[in-house]
Amino acid sequence: MHKKSIGLFVGSLRTASYSKKLANAIISMAPDGFDFTIIPIGNLPLYNQDYDDHNQVPEAYTVFREALAQVHGVIFITPEYNRSLPAVLKNALDVGSRPYGKNNWNGRPGMVISCSAGGLSGFGANHHLRQSLVFLNVPVLQQPEVYLANVKDCFDETGALTERSAKFLQKAVDAYVEWFGKIA
Repeated sequence: MHKKSIGLFVGSLRTASYSKKLANAIISMAPDGFDFTIIPIGNLPLYNQDYDDHNQVPEAYTVFREALAQVHGVIFITPEYNRSLPAVLKNALDVGSRPYGKNNWNGRPGMVISCSAGGLSGFGANHHLRQSLVFLNVPVLQQPEVYLANVKDCFDETGALTERSAKFLQKAVDAYVEWFGKIA
């Protein structure tokens, strides 16, 4: 059996971001037959259609688009910036969906995990991301929804997920994998 490759996309560039810590923890939750890998998005120049129109595509676009084309599914782990998704994540959506007619996101089963330092748990980021994913034809796991408020409390003093957080995220990953098997 060939392993199913799931790309993880982290919406924060900060070195010690909680989104990155969550993504790294989720990698270890991949079941047999699945390979979870973070696909970097921080080096992508802002999307400009001129690059595609005039055959001046930055190498970072090409590398990203090729990596995206190789995955079978996608998981987004994102903080919330100003009640929406971070620009770096929206840029990755745009770069991956172009040039017109070559949407590399198309049909890849997705999951959204949002988090925030405060009590709103990234609700705005989660739903704005889902709105874009509808247009990109990325079916998204509906339940369980994963909103992590006060995300720093998901980790213990050593930086590891707390037992409660690990169990919650493992259930979400298991639900995604089961759902992925039904629709992929």
